[in-house]
Amino acid sequence: MTFFGAFLRRIGGWIAVADLVALMGDLDLDEQAVRSAVSRLKRRGVIAPERRGGAAGYRLTERGTAILEAGDARIYGRDGAGAGGWLLVVFSIPETRRALRHKLRTRLQWLGLGTVANGVWIAPAAVEPEVRRAVEELELGDHVELFRGAHLGDAGAVAAWWDLDALAAEYRAYVAAWEPAIRNGARPAPAEAFAAQVRQLDAWRRIPFHDPGLPAAALADDWPGAHAWAVFRALDDRLRRPALRHVAARVRRA
Repeated sequence: MTFFGAFLRRIGGWIAVADLVALMGDLDLDEQAVRSAVSRLKRRGVIAPERRGGAAGYRLTERGTAILEAGDARIYGRDGAGAGGWLLVVFSIPETRRALRHKLRTRLQWLGLGTVANGVWIAPAAVEPEVRRAVEELELGDHVELFRGAHLGDAGAVAAWWDLDALAAEYRAYVAAWEPAIRNGARPAPAEAFAAQVRQLDAWRRIPFHDPGLPAAALADDWPGAHAWAVFRALDDRLRRPALRHVAARVRRA
């Protein structure tokens, strides 16, 4: 999924199976593992089989493209500014639809919302479009109400609605693993840049979904988020172009 998000859209949205297997081989993934992962993404509707020029391959579907574009907004676009007040999500879903209730809770958790009480979730107001999209996709508009407002209590209460220690640990682990790569002044070869870019993106891409962008007042003075975002952006700027050259060259040769 990381490869599709970072590269497939930039080479036309289609790739031959043989090329995909070869590129994933650069990441030490064998053919069986690649085909198994591709099969799962096909069942999820992210990709669809399509032959071009006699070669078997896969193209991104509209659903897959939408998922990746939504992911871009989190993975690349926001670093927790926390402006605009708060969004409160209040829902009461009948027991007969408990499966959908569970799906909604899972989506809200994935979007980084915190839990205030049973059926009451909260996040900075900036996540409203993502929450609305989740509610619409699950067809739960009749059971969910959204409110915007200001928090009038103590900042410590805000921190209690999220596991900030776990989130800080994620940020610190990413920095510890990948900041040394920035200090290495040597320009990586395209193949090395490709492997590093996919691996560091794969390590990073879930973290921004766990962080809804909390205001600074709710965070510790030594909060590692801003530094982690700076490391990520520096790495992406360094690796993105040579990595894409490697992918494009591999596809052209094929």
